[in-house]
Amino acid sequence: MYRKIIQMKLPIVAYGDPVLRKKTEEIDEDYPNLKETIANMFETMYAANGVGIAAPQVGLPIRLFVIDASPFGEDDEDGPGDPTAKDFKRVFINPILVEESGNKWAFSEGCLSIPHINEEVMRQENVIINYLDENFEEQEEELTGLAARVVQHEYDHIEGKLFIDKLSPLKKAMLKGKLDSISKGQVRVSYKMSFPLMKKGR
Repeated sequence: MYRKIIQMKLPIVAYGDPVLRKKTEEIDEDYPNLKETIANMFETMYAANGVGIAAPQVGLPIRLFVIDASPFGEDDEDGPGDPTAKDFKRVFINPILVEESGNKWAFSEGCLSIPHINEEVMRQENVIINYLDENFEEQEEELTGLAARVVQHEYDHIEGKLFIDKLSPLKKAMLKGKLDSISKGQVRVSYKMSFPLMKKGR
């Protein structure tokens, strides 16, 4: 029987929640409500104007992230878009980052779980990633540019890492006050968030 998937916006877990620091677990095709979860992650990401979101960001410690980097492929007033990001929409299940290569380059990164903080992060320009797509078919891709960067950022999430971990100790110290405020819910955002220090019993 055909069952319509109803998309819904999920609350995004804020910095400070332990789920963002867990190394995630692999899943199989029998994972409960997987299609709904994927659809809801895309809906949540679009509602927050993101280009990627990982399962821990919606409270699930599983090896899953989704990406739609198409906005980076569009031309704007700052110049031409990155062709590597054009039409780059993917579902990554149980991904393995096989290789990172090339020169390191800086780009201003942000995170839906750490709103209003953007910092220059150095990453290598090329990756090879092996993963299962939404149909559980194995894929392997060589990526470069912004497509590679978004994959690296989201892959960090399922390894329990955040982009701020790549900043210098001085920069992280300077951001401590803002990070503490985010974890306490003292931040205004246009999308639903779940704040660790506002949960009952904590």
